[in-house]
Amino acid sequence: MGILSSLLGNAGVVDAEKLATQYGQLLVDGETIEVGFKVFRDTFIFTETRLIIINVQGMTGRKSEYLSIPYSKVTKFSIETAGHFDLDAELKIWIGSEEAPLQKKFNKKVNIYDVQKVLASHLLK
Repeated sequence: MGILSSLLGNAGVVDAEKLATQYGQLLVDGETIEVGFKVFRDTFIFTETRLIIINVQGMTGRKSEYLSIPYSKVTKFSIETAGHFDLDAELKIWIGSEEAPLQKKFNKKVNIYDVQKVLASHLLK
């Protein structure tokens, strides 16, 4: 996929092999990681079938939540770019019939346009 190869080397993008080593137990047989983004302590992993969000919790970071979102359940999404005073960009994803979106903030290390491009490439097929 051309989009994925153009993202490699960008700040915040995590090597798929490194993610597979660390989070391979989350994958089903035949599923592969295409690209991942590290955001603060959280990680976004894009596979060919779903988005996996790893939310590291607690002061020690020992507790983690693993949220799996099949692309077929995403109804819409939006991005909000960082401004001069608001240094974080934001991604909102609406899942199924939920009224409230899942919201995640991204620091300047991650290009929010890259994240939306990968998500759009899966949703707009």
